[in-house]
Amino acid sequence: MMRTIEVFLVIIIITGAFIIASFFAVLPSPRQISPLNLRRLALTTLQTLDADYSLSEIVFKNSSDPSWSELQIALSACLPPNIVYNLTVYDVRSGSSGELYIPIKSLSNAENLGIGSDAASYLVASSNVTFNVIPEKIGEHGSGGTLYILDCSDANGWWITGYTAQSLAQDLYNLLSPYFQATIMIQNTTELGLLLNGTKVSNLPSENVTNAVIINTFGEAVPIPAGYYATQGYDSVHQSYAKYSYMLGQKVREYNWTWVSIVGYPLYYVSNTALFSGEQNSWGIYGMKLVGAAGLNAFLEGLDNQKYSYDDNWITGDPNDDPQLASVPLSSEAIYSCNYYGIYPSAYHTATRALPSSIKSIYHLSVISYILEPVGNWIPGAVFRNSVLGSFLALGLTRTPDIRLTALGLLSYYKPRLYRSEYTASGTSRLVILQLGQVGGV
Repeated sequence: MMRTIEVFLVIIIITGAFIIASFFAVLPSPRQISPLNLRRLALTTLQTLDADYSLSEIVFKNSSDPSWSELQIALSACLPPNIVYNLTVYDVRSGSSGELYIPIKSLSNAENLGIGSDAASYLVASSNVTFNVIPEKIGEHGSGGTLYILDCSDANGWWITGYTAQSLAQDLYNLLSPYFQATIMIQNTTELGLLLNGTKVSNLPSENVTNAVIINTFGEAVPIPAGYYATQGYDSVHQSYAKYSYMLGQKVREYNWTWVSIVGYPLYYVSNTALFSGEQNSWGIYGMKLVGAAGLNAFLEGLDNQKYSYDDNWITGDPNDDPQLASVPLSSEAIYSCNYYGIYPSAYHTATRALPSSIKSIYHLSVISYILEPVGNWIPGAVFRNSVLGSFLALGLTRTPDIRLTALGLLSYYKPRLYRSEYTASGTSRLVILQLGQVGGV
């Protein structure tokens, strides 16, 4: 009985202490327990006001312009009724000691914001400001720097479905010429013959035949000059122009060129509309002669300075060899170059003419950069470099070329830097600061 009374007395004492403590305790306000994030609200409000660039437009207008009143109405509508604000716009000017911020205009709905305010800043640029990017020229700090694009009017292309070699040449010129010291279109096979002889084909002082890049825009076909290269490049025993491909490989090595094949099985045909005026391939394209798989094999022999031999074994991949070649992703290097140079091809490509990795050991090649991810023992798109001299960019794409991949491959290989212009022009930049405070309520 006594123990029950003791327990009852303890309960009375504890309850009384709790009631007395609650009566005298000062509880924090809901605002202190869960405060409003004023800085985040301020930044969100500024971004909302500039969603359609209205804020960026208004802050550059004269301080007496009626659009400032419209801005204040919009600002009040964006904020809760218990929020007071002060919006101040500063002109950003360059001074000898750094940036100067000159107040231009203020909007407010209260005399002061109290002691619990916070602020966010927002920098806007004038609509007439342009930002320039100046690319470093390839060869600017060394030798080379000339880009040759085959635009031969007296040749026809193959496996460039939907395009002509000439349209691809112009597109490549527009895309890549800013990165080279000289970009030269090879207008016909006669000019190509001069180039193969090591002779300049233009009057540009910056033209440099050695260490140049040559892009073949004719797909699986390659233009062939009449005369010397047509006679010396003909293998009479096998009745094939594979020896011309061998000579091309030798020239790439001799002049330390980078030879670029943009699509398909490289060097599968030779083309010259006058030389082969009565010749056509199986699909009725005139002016070209079938070389077959022997062309690529001979080119690689010439690039590695091996003795010429006729080898017509097919070496590139197809879906029967590896179904994964039907959808090959960009390499991590290419993705990085996409973001750096602002060139965005599709993330996946069909590459049924991928080169086997075995050519690296056979022809003393190393992969400098991958354009498409390797698939098993296949290399769908990459830049190969011979251990002595000469490089070979090969894209084993199926029928339809994508010159953006060609550009990414070359830019990933040479890595020219981009010099972005600094934005320091006076009167073309405004800093907007929105300070918020909270009044009323609990």
